[in-house]
Amino acid sequence: MKTLKTLICVLTVIGLCGCHGTRQSDQDNTRAKYIFLFIGDGMGHSLVSLTESYMSYKAGKIGGEHLTFSDFPIFGNVSTYSADSPVTCSAAAGTAIASGQKTVNGKLGRSADGTPLRSFAFDLKNEGYKVGVISDAPINHATPAAFYSTPESRNHYYQIIQQIPHSRFDYFAASGFLEFIPADSGEPDCEKLLEDNGYEVVWGRDELDEVSPETEKIVLCNKENKGRNAKNYEADNCINPENFTLAEMVSTGIEFLTDEDPFIIICEGGLIDWSAHINKTMPTIASIIELDKAVKVAYEFYQKHPEETLIVVTSDHDTGGASVGYGDEWVNEQPKWAIMDSVWNAAGQTNKLNAEENEALNAQAHIGWTTAYHTGAEVPVYAIGAGAKRFCGRMDNTDFKGKILGE
Repeated sequence: MKTLKTLICVLTVIGLCGCHGTRQSDQDNTRAKYIFLFIGDGMGHSLVSLTESYMSYKAGKIGGEHLTFSDFPIFGNVSTYSADSPVTCSAAAGTAIASGQKTVNGKLGRSADGTPLRSFAFDLKNEGYKVGVISDAPINHATPAAFYSTPESRNHYYQIIQQIPHSRFDYFAASGFLEFIPADSGEPDCEKLLEDNGYEVVWGRDELDEVSPETEKIVLCNKENKGRNAKNYEADNCINPENFTLAEMVSTGIEFLTDEDPFIIICEGGLIDWSAHINKTMPTIASIIELDKAVKVAYEFYQKHPEETLIVVTSDHDTGGASVGYGDEWVNEQPKWAIMDSVWNAAGQTNKLNAEENEALNAQAHIGWTTAYHTGAEVPVYAIGAGAKRFCGRMDNTDFKGKILGE
């Protein structure tokens, strides 16, 4: 017995030393030359599980299919509460990720008392990094805007666009603009404002093909939104084949930014949140798969530059409180993907059902949703590459700034 106790003590000491050594190595100040930060807006643990369950069904399996990012070797959990609520909004969460400081819900790029905060993207820009900001939502939505603007309100969309030139960031790509023409102000529309300040605004693939190699700053938008406000919280069919995909936006960004200079690309999958707010299961899953395709583009780049590249995938908060399975008896709670899939495909991979019809479909397919808003649940973080170990374990959303900068 004494020998056994001695052995246990020795193993415990070895284990503690191993943990201590790991923590020390995780705190190195390595800063990747090429950085990718992907934010699935609203993409909590449950939505990742929901997507992988559907993927497994399509592969003829009960489970086991994985998204590209969920196979990354580093995994952690992120707390998301804001300064004034256990349940954050996107503005407060984006601000916390970008600046490393909590703020109250509704504030964007500013502290609770209204003081402007500094995004880590500016630190990188000042140190010679090129910067790209991407979203499949409008570029002046809260999450992408958190990295380059400090407006008086998250809803001051034109003011957010006015701050793009001051950022000096190199590459923007999104669906388009909100408040494209400022109301009753006499100010120029967003396109003219940006072009007057050195940015080339590009609408669609045809115009992209005509961009000069000498172009230094670019804003890429979907052709369908030229001259008007982009769609806002319309998520019946998130995938329009005429629009740039997130993967195209990322690949174009890599091509545009890649040189001897280092770069960071910040990419939001904003449509995930839009469809989760209205509890539309298949549009949510489709949007997560689209984000994953963009991550694959970054991963292919990482494979060519494994010692210099960091990829981080996370979320700003959970939306919808979804569950894989729903019902009154455990034997009947398993999801019925065949029902959901047949309705989705019969409608041309759209979901234009009204709220009552959509609720009935979710119930029939045994997919549960608890809210049409955000939840306070922790969200995942996945990482691979240079400095990735810093994202292992439990962290807060204010920790991203220091971990990405290697501080």
